[in-house]
Amino acid sequence: MNALNPSGWRPEKTESTSAALAPTASGDRGLMLEEPLIFELGREGQTGVDFDNADEAPDAALGAFLRKAPVALPGLSEPEAMRHYTRLSRQNYAIDLGPFPLGSCTMKHNPRLNEKIARLPGFADVHPLQPQETVRGAFEVINELAVWLVKLTGMHGVAMTPKAGAHGELCGLLCIRSALDARGESRPVVLVPESAHGTNPATAAFAGFRVENIPATDEGRVDLAALEARLGPDVAGVMITNPNTCGLFERDMKKISDLVHNAGGYVYCDGANFNAIVGKVRPGDLGIDAMHINLHKTFSTPHGGGGPGSGPVVLSEALSPFGPMPFTARMPDNVVYLVEEEDAATQGHSQSFGRMSAFHGQFGMFSRALTYILSHGADGLRQVAEDAVLNANYVLRSLEDVLHAPFGASGPCMHEALFSDDELPEGFTTLDIAKGMIDEGFHPMTVYFPLVVHGAMLVEPTETESKQGLDRLIASLRSLAARAQAQDPSLKSAPHFAPRRRLDETLAARKPVLTWQGHVQAPGAPSLSEIGGS
Repeated sequence: MNALNPSGWRPEKTESTSAALAPTASGDRGLMLEEPLIFELGREGQTGVDFDNADEAPDAALGAFLRKAPVALPGLSEPEAMRHYTRLSRQNYAIDLGPFPLGSCTMKHNPRLNEKIARLPGFADVHPLQPQETVRGAFEVINELAVWLVKLTGMHGVAMTPKAGAHGELCGLLCIRSALDARGESRPVVLVPESAHGTNPATAAFAGFRVENIPATDEGRVDLAALEARLGPDVAGVMITNPNTCGLFERDMKKISDLVHNAGGYVYCDGANFNAIVGKVRPGDLGIDAMHINLHKTFSTPHGGGGPGSGPVVLSEALSPFGPMPFTARMPDNVVYLVEEEDAATQGHSQSFGRMSAFHGQFGMFSRALTYILSHGADGLRQVAEDAVLNANYVLRSLEDVLHAPFGASGPCMHEALFSDDELPEGFTTLDIAKGMIDEGFHPMTVYFPLVVHGAMLVEPTETESKQGLDRLIASLRSLAARAQAQDPSLKSAPHFAPRRRLDETLAARKPVLTWQGHVQAPGAPSLSEIGGS
């Protein structure tokens, strides 16, 4: 067993790092294949498809639509195109390969049952422009999911149209603004604690509010005294994340809500961390007025890759009349209908602020989320939260002797374990641990967030990781911490076994190379070798 690898997960290596990474003639490293850009592979005039009569003159009716210059797309045969994308896919980390320990992101396994249901005929091919009478089943699914979300949160109503978490935040703030307008009040300020998600202040500013910060206590929770001192007639409300981004439950949440309500404001809760309390705590019982729910976090719909997202917003009785249109409702004939603007008054929504989007939500995400809820039931969802919290605390207590846990003494954490680089030797940082994780075969945790913790490392294992899998992750992190304490210089240049070495992140961010320029480097752009792309 290697002193720098106390976990024993890998046999001790005797060769040096440089020898282990000796260049090959092909640029490949065993089965890790070096892959050029598709433009470098392709050849002009090459194609994997034969077209009959390709040399004939095009139809003159196309007129101005005729191409004036070559399309400049790479030409590849079918095997070349297939191999290119297969090789690229092998360089991509995925939840099907291992855990995504990203804190506050809840990257959990997506059950295949959900995918099977979403692909059923009538679900997979439903179209948003179909006549309403042809999609009654889809309305039933949307309404059933809405009922569950209201039940699980203890709220009064729900808006299903928002497309993602930040879109849901905007929906909640527009409801708050409409409610204040109905009262004839101008309240321009939204308070955002330091422990809230980063999208909260951005969304509040986008909605036209002025954002003011509320500090955190040494325990990592909202400073109740500072909040109470700032409340006044200019405060529209507070945006709070609970459990917060330090992985802690806001124990004074009900008192916070009471203080804000007594001052005439509203309470918006970021529901990204609902996975930690689903089935255990109902936000409505804590005085929450609006909360978005990320279906991809709590209810296992696919996460990442550019979408599609879904962020339904549950609303209190005070804000429900101001929710967006349209919405589903079960009528006296026991049929679910989509209520549009012209029927809003008859359904108690005459004060709706309008539409959030052209179509009613992301149906593929709705069918997956409802499948997940029905397959678990209320008791199963409660166990989801319990297991997620258990796993996070297992990670916290298994690593706090080798990584600084700033709030470890505050008691158990919730869904995520928070560490910092404060106790690493001088010259070694969170970034070195994160890059070392790539060499260990893991996706790095969330780094340098939350901002209230210096050199933060935020690990959220979720409930879908087994103890065996967590032990492997923990062993790798302990090994990396030991290498840092031994001031192993190879950790400073990790990763060594990834397709690309460590990038110069400052140069890559300030002078990114985003488009293919042939063999001519864009003016002022760094080469791949300059940013570490060799």
